[in-house]
Amino acid sequence: MESSHWPACIWLVRHGESAGNVARDKAHAAGLPRIDIQTRDVDVELSKRGREQARAIGAWFADLDTKERPDSLLCSPYVRARETALYIQACAEGKESLPLVTDERFREKEFGILDRLTRQGIEQFYPEQAEIRRHVGKFYHRPPGGESWCDVILRLRSALDTLSLHYAGRRVLVVTHQVVILCFRYLIEELDEAALLLIDSQGDIANCAITSYRLGEGPGAKLELERYNWVVPLRESGASVTAQPDPSSAAR
Repeated sequence: MESSHWPACIWLVRHGESAGNVARDKAHAAGLPRIDIQTRDVDVELSKRGREQARAIGAWFADLDTKERPDSLLCSPYVRARETALYIQACAEGKESLPLVTDERFREKEFGILDRLTRQGIEQFYPEQAEIRRHVGKFYHRPPGGESWCDVILRLRSALDTLSLHYAGRRVLVVTHQVVILCFRYLIEELDEAALLLIDSQGDIANCAITSYRLGEGPGAKLELERYNWVVPLRESGASVTAQPDPSSAAR
């Protein structure tokens, strides 16, 4: 993706481990069709480990040199993402002001009727959707009331336009979700379906892992991938590294 108006660097951080991630693990371990979450997906909070991860990644960003630290902080409106962003913001206090901007375009992929179902639950309650997904693939499958990966990409095209128009030369940190980060890679690196799904097949993005891009030099400079799914700050701080998909993501 080529432009002279991009941010100087973009960090994409997946939110910390959520209570939904923990509930999903329990459902899969017990072979249950449904994930036991009482709140809306948008309201799912961080787990204790998720809060530790968010503090660790916030401290890492705060320890960067002044000229390297984020100067813009954006996040998904989902509670787990906002909580993660607030920990990052709190770590920056006393060093510099880091206002938080919430943008719904960075929200989690919407799962529609498949929300809160495990893969077993989808096969049990909506076998026709499981068959459609097998046929068209996860990139194009749109469950009733939900989104396909293409739908997420469509809203991210608009978000990238905003970054280009209003954050040129800035150091931008976005706290968001796994599928959103993968779809960012699709757009910024100009990937195709096969290349994106190959990356996805290699494993989940860890909670609070960093994916980063830096703008190259010279005319026609591009955003270049610097790190992907990078968890060194968590390991160095002693925080747990977890990589569970979000609770609705059996069909992501």
